[in-house]
Amino acid sequence: MLALWIVLGIVVILILFIIGAYNGLVGFRNQVKNAWAQIDVQLKRRYDLIPNLVETVKGYVKHERETLEAVTNARNLAQKASSAGAAERGKLEGALGAALGRLLAVAEAYPDLKANQNFLALQEELTSTENKISFSRQYYNDSVLKFNNKIQMFPSNVIAGMFSFKIGEFFEVTVAAEKEPPKVSFT
Repeated sequence: MLALWIVLGIVVILILFIIGAYNGLVGFRNQVKNAWAQIDVQLKRRYDLIPNLVETVKGYVKHERETLEAVTNARNLAQKASSAGAAERGKLEGALGAALGRLLAVAEAYPDLKANQNFLALQEELTSTENKISFSRQYYNDSVLKFNNKIQMFPSNVIAGMFSFKIGEFFEVTVAAEKEPPKVSFT
């Protein structure tokens, strides 16, 4: 009879462990999904600001059509890839960031544009949004790291394998221009 109680106790402990590990994995997976949704919120805000910024710049910069088109095309490509994975999305967002950088560099050549209140307000909003995107990316990658660690470390890796939990994908910058430090010039 004592052996039966011991076996029953071990089974109960094992079931409680499986439930706890599974719930922990589900919690981490949901945290990753939430972090991804926060990136989407900030990217949507960026997509909404870009047409206003482009229109403001168009009024001053007639002959910089190539730069304006590059920003618009990069925005459209990034916006259409909303269902893509983190790696593909990171690549497209990196290209958009590089195009925006070129647009803001072009604006430096036009003193009237740099003094325009609309442009300054849009530039400030875009800068704020870029900062929020950076923070959201960092939070997402931190969440993916915790989730991946939980999936790969023993003993939760056994539960993860039983319930087919998949490794999360990091949001990485793949555009070389975004990895370069910004160039500051006071001339």
